[in-house]
Amino acid sequence: MGMIVSLPIQMAATCFSSMVGSCCSSSLSSLGSLTSSSLMVRITYALWLLFNSVVSWISMSANKSILWPGKSCTSTGECGFFTVHRLNFALGMMHLILAAIMINIKSTKDARATLQNKAWTFKFIFYLLLIVLAYWIPNEFYIWFSRWVSVPSGFLFILIGVVLLVDFAHEWAETCIQHVEQEDENSGFWRKLLIWSTSLMYSGSVIMMVVMFVLFCHDGCDMNRSSATINVILSLVVSVASIHPRVQEFNPKCGLAQSSMVSVYCTYLTMSAMASEPDDKLCNPLVRTSNTRKFSTVLGALFTFIAIAYTTTRAAANNALSVRSGAISLYDDDVEYSGIGESRNQLRLQAIKQAVEEGALPQSALLDYEAEQQRMLMHDGSASSEDDEFHVTKYNYSLFHFIFFLATQWIVILLTINVTQDDVGDFIPVGRTYFYSWVKIISAWICYGLYGWTLFAPIIMPDRFEYEF
Repeated sequence: MGMIVSLPIQMAATCFSSMVGSCCSSSLSSLGSLTSSSLMVRITYALWLLFNSVVSWISMSANKSILWPGKSCTSTGECGFFTVHRLNFALGMMHLILAAIMINIKSTKDARATLQNKAWTFKFIFYLLLIVLAYWIPNEFYIWFSRWVSVPSGFLFILIGVVLLVDFAHEWAETCIQHVEQEDENSGFWRKLLIWSTSLMYSGSVIMMVVMFVLFCHDGCDMNRSSATINVILSLVVSVASIHPRVQEFNPKCGLAQSSMVSVYCTYLTMSAMASEPDDKLCNPLVRTSNTRKFSTVLGALFTFIAIAYTTTRAAANNALSVRSGAISLYDDDVEYSGIGESRNQLRLQAIKQAVEEGALPQSALLDYEAEQQRMLMHDGSASSEDDEFHVTKYNYSLFHFIFFLATQWIVILLTINVTQDDVGDFIPVGRTYFYSWVKIISAWICYGLYGWTLFAPIIMPDRFEYEF
């Protein structure tokens, strides 16, 4: 199903194919020992992004600069604004440079992989040098860069998050269905889990819809009323479509399990958009209580940054954003396996690939087989037991860094576009603007549309998806 999700992205434009320790070399050495696995490497980059985001947010809230205030503060005192741009420009450029260096890396046997998984001292020093360079670039450049690079990049990052959600919905439902169809001692548990999770997500959607109409859709709140009504209509449309006989004929794996997840997520986005509004039209009662505003502002900012870091870390390893000939070597015909039974393993691999393409198995089955082959290959003595990417990478390194660049630009947008301190005192509320509200609302509509595409694409182009009837 990830293939269905990825098709519109491939047709439009392919996604171009901790803080990092401390300044002390001893801490960086310790970090190197902790990041021997691909997962820990991605978590470290995510923590780095989180650290950069928090520093940017504090700078914007305090309206202070670092290093050279005279080179970033304007005559009107806009210090924090340009500090946010400089910090995220530096980190973003580092990831773009790494993305260019990491193109077409297949395993850690490639010498360039060392720069991805180790060399943290070098990368951190390089990051600091880029920050210094960013302060020598005039303020006018960042105004231009924000308009023509940051804004488009931010929207692309939001689109990637939507793709991940839709793909996860399909993967979750297909995994549950697969276990149910096995009819073993655990099939009853998976059947109950599928039914209860679907029911709970639809219940959550209904509750949030009621809350939206009660709290945010008063007289004069036309934006909220319209978006809430459209959300209800789209939720009903995708739910009915997912169980339509014609859709089921061409795509028997789809159903209410996926549509319930899409519905609860999009309803949450819509309600969150209303909660992100300023209260100038008296349509957002959640920001009127002064006692809880600072706490909600800090918690909301940290949650936003953590969510962005998680999305960024997960994105590059997701099948929906990778073409078949990407860094995952299971799709490559030139993968060489040593030892007895090579021919049998190749036949088994081909069978699993065919089953995944036909929808009989989820994409996770292919990745599980890959992991098992790697564990077997560890016994040949040529790979380190700590290196889980010696024979094949777990994710596309170049795509990984490109998505991190997009994340830095989205953070710039969140912190600098029409954001004020809004009488909260010490901290700026992240994303409490009409711009951010509309981004969430439109993202929910795109999510509904993308999920609808996965339902009807096999009907429109059955040959493209190779479904058997």
